[in-house]
Amino acid sequence: MPVIVLEARDFTNPLFCVRTLSLLSGCVTFSLVASMESSELHHHHHHHGHANTSTSPQPHRLPTFKVSCMFTWCFFFVLTFLIHVLYVIQFHSLVPVSWKNLTVTVAALGALMCLSACVFFPWLVMDRQHISRSVAAAVFSCLTFLAYSSEAYVIRTQEQRGYMASAPGLLKVLQFWGGCQMIPLLWEGVYGASLGGNGGGVPHWWQLWLSGVSYNVCLLMSLGTLAVILGDCTARCPLRFDRVLAAFSVFGVLLYMVSTVICFSKVLEFRKPGHDFWNYTSKLVVMETVVASITLLAYTVDLAFSIKLLCDRSHA
Repeated sequence: MPVIVLEARDFTNPLFCVRTLSLLSGCVTFSLVASMESSELHHHHHHHGHANTSTSPQPHRLPTFKVSCMFTWCFFFVLTFLIHVLYVIQFHSLVPVSWKNLTVTVAALGALMCLSACVFFPWLVMDRQHISRSVAAAVFSCLTFLAYSSEAYVIRTQEQRGYMASAPGLLKVLQFWGGCQMIPLLWEGVYGASLGGNGGGVPHWWQLWLSGVSYNVCLLMSLGTLAVILGDCTARCPLRFDRVLAAFSVFGVLLYMVSTVICFSKVLEFRKPGHDFWNYTSKLVVMETVVASITLLAYTVDLAFSIKLLCDRSHA
């Protein structure tokens, strides 16, 4: 049983400070958003729904991005709180996971997810006519992102760090982040297509299905990779794990290439005369294109790392 020995320096080291800042800013952020009335959040959503229509009223859209932002802030608050408590009471050695990989994964993924919330919330959720608590929530969300980024940086500078703190490990976090961001974007795309068919710039059903299959397959591959690494199960893998990672990278590059081409084709559709390029649906397509391009780049660079590793081992 570990012995709890707390000293003053344990409460002043940079890792303790940035984790505490992550908890405080995250708590303030979701508390502010939870206290807002629906009129402070949903009116801006309706405004963009009317941008490309005539006089007909638009159906009520789902609060997808509000739920996504709230889930991000709450989930990482709980996860960081548990990590913080286990670290303070020195019980982290009892957790059946790779602790050094877990902490940097949570910090890096928390930074990326909070960065997405910093974009989604001001652009798609909050109403700019009620900016008092909305602006405060956006500011504290940015502080949460900076705190998680600082935590990931502090962990990376430590001498004993895991695989997830290396460049290939962070690329896998970036790949998982890209798959997570596609869930609300694709959900809104499917919901918009069910309301408006494929007219008015809404994507065709085959585009949605093909993109959805690609994103979900890559997300499952990323989730499996993280589970194996965090669970310290690489040695028990029936196949050589470096070859499995290389195969996943190849599939990721191919699938995201298809999805990125579809995204750019949808962007070109919105550039045609008669389409309002800055309506709600086109904003979703632009964000999907940006996230797909970043994730494709992450898979491509990760594939280069995997090929280099395989070549080095074959020559050894």
